[in-house]
Amino acid sequence: MGHTPAVFIENLSFRYRDRQELAIRDISFQIMPGELLLLAGASGCGKTTLIRCINGLIPRSYKGEISGRILLHDQDTSKFTLARISQIVGTVLQDPERQILGTRVMNEVAFGLENLALSRDEITERINESLDYLGIKHLRDRETFNLSGGEKQKVALAGVLAMHPSILLLDEPLASLDPASAQEALRLIRQLTDQGMTVLMVEHRVEDVFKINPDCVLFMEQGQIRYLGTMDGLSKVVNYHEIKLPAPLILERAASDPPPQSIQFQPAIGSPKPLVQFEEVSFGYEAGSTVLKGISLAINRGDVIAVLGANGAGKTTLVKHAIGLLKPKAGRVLVEGKDTRHISVAQVAKTLGYVFQSPSHMLFAPTVYEELAFGPTNLRHDPEAIRKEVQEAIDIVNLTGREKDPPLALSFGQQKRVSIAAILAMQSRILVMDEPTAGQDYRNYMEFMDAILQLPNFEAILFITHDIDLAVIYANRVLLVDNGQVVADGRPEEVLRDLDLLSATRLVPTSLLKLNLERVETTGRFLRAEALAHIQ
Repeated sequence: MGHTPAVFIENLSFRYRDRQELAIRDISFQIMPGELLLLAGASGCGKTTLIRCINGLIPRSYKGEISGRILLHDQDTSKFTLARISQIVGTVLQDPERQILGTRVMNEVAFGLENLALSRDEITERINESLDYLGIKHLRDRETFNLSGGEKQKVALAGVLAMHPSILLLDEPLASLDPASAQEALRLIRQLTDQGMTVLMVEHRVEDVFKINPDCVLFMEQGQIRYLGTMDGLSKVVNYHEIKLPAPLILERAASDPPPQSIQFQPAIGSPKPLVQFEEVSFGYEAGSTVLKGISLAINRGDVIAVLGANGAGKTTLVKHAIGLLKPKAGRVLVEGKDTRHISVAQVAKTLGYVFQSPSHMLFAPTVYEELAFGPTNLRHDPEAIRKEVQEAIDIVNLTGREKDPPLALSFGQQKRVSIAAILAMQSRILVMDEPTAGQDYRNYMEFMDAILQLPNFEAILFITHDIDLAVIYANRVLLVDNGQVVADGRPEEVLRDLDLLSATRLVPTSLLKLNLERVETTGRFLRAEALAHIQ
C-alpha cells in the first residue's frame, strides 16, 4: 500500500444554487486505498451531497458554489470530464430506478463499458465476470423492468463493478435488499476492500455494517462532521434515537431514560367483514412464469401486517393485486366485497392508499403542498378539509417548512416521506406501504410509524419491509412470502421464532428479535428495545 490517500478532502463546502444555506460545510477527511469508510447521519444531513462532490456530479450536473479541495489518488479532479472521473470512481445510487437505463440486464451492465472503447470480447468478458461475481448470472437476459427492487440494486452494482473503478461510492446499498442479500452484499464489499478497492458507504443500517468492521466511521449532522473515528467511539457520541444501534447498546442507554409511551393501533370503526380477500390468486408477468401461486388470505379491520420475504419472492406483486394495479390470472381479489376485475384503480384508492417503493414513480407536482393536495382534490374532498389533511400529513412525516419546496429537489429520504404523506392526506381506509423505511434515518421512521398507528382514520395497515425490526415493533401479524406463496401467517411472536423458516426465506434474526425471543415468556409480546430496557 502506498501512503497516498485514495480520497483526500480538505475544507469542502457546497451550496446548491437555489438554496440559502450550505448543504455541507468545512468537510475534511481522507480514506486510504483498501479502506472502508461508513458514512452515517440523519436524512438530509449532506451525505448524498458529499458523494456528488467526490464523483464529480457537483459541480457538473448539480450547480452551486463549491470551495475546498478534492484529490483522488493525489490528482485534483476539478478539471476532469465526468467520463474520466467515472473510470476512477464508481457510484451506486440510492434509488436503482434512477440508475437503470438499459432494457435488458446485459445491456445495462454494458452501458458504461461501451463508452470506454473496449473490444466486444472484452465487454462480454467483463459483463460475465461482474454478474458472476455478484451471483446474478441467471438474470443476464431478463428485462430490467420486471426485476425486483433488490435485483435492480445488484444489477446497478454489476454495471459499476464492470468499469473496474478503484474507488466505490455506495449510497445506501442495502436499502432495498432482503437481509440475506444485504449480508452477502456486505461480505462482497469487505472482499472488494480486502482486494484493494477503496469504499465509501452511506448506510442507515449501521448495525449490519458493524459486522464487517469498517475501518472508519464518519457521522454527519446538518452538513458538518460530528464524529470521525472508530466504530466503538460512535455509539458513545450519537443519540440512540437518531442512529439505530444494536439492541443491547440501546438497552444499556435507555434504562436511565423515562420509558417510551406504549403505542397500540386503534383502528377506525368499520364493518367486521374482511376488507380485502384473496381467493386462490395466481399471477405471472411473462408467459410461462408464475410469480404468485394460489394465494388465499384476508385483510381484516385492526390488522397491522408486515409482509416479509426475499427479493423477488412476490411481495410487491401480491400487494399490487390488493390495490387492483394487477389483476389475477386465476382466482380473484375482493376489495370490500367487490371483485377488482370490475372496479377501477381509482375506486380501489378510496379504500386502499398505496405508497410505492420508489418515490420517483409518484412525485410530479411543483411543490410539496400541491403534491399532497392532489389526491384529496381528486377524491373531491372540500377545500377546508384538504388544507387540514395536508397540514396533518406534513406534520406526521416531519416536513414542516418544506411545503413550497419542489419534491424532486429533496433528498431521497425526504421524497419517500412526501410520498407517504401524499397517501396519508387521502384518508383511505387501508394504508399500504412498500418499503416505507428505505432511505429513512431511525428517528424519522420511528416517529412516522408511531404517528401513523395513532391516526384515527385507518382500519388496517400493511407494509412490505426487509427490516425485521419494523415487524417486531409494529406488526400484529406477519406474512412470510417465499417463491410466490405465503409460507407463514400469524402473530410476529409465533412466525418469527421459527429460525429455520427465517433462514429458508433469506431473513436474518436481528439483535432486537433475539432479545425479544429471550424475554417473550415474560413480556407476552414483542417490544422495542427502549421499552424492553424498563422491563425487569
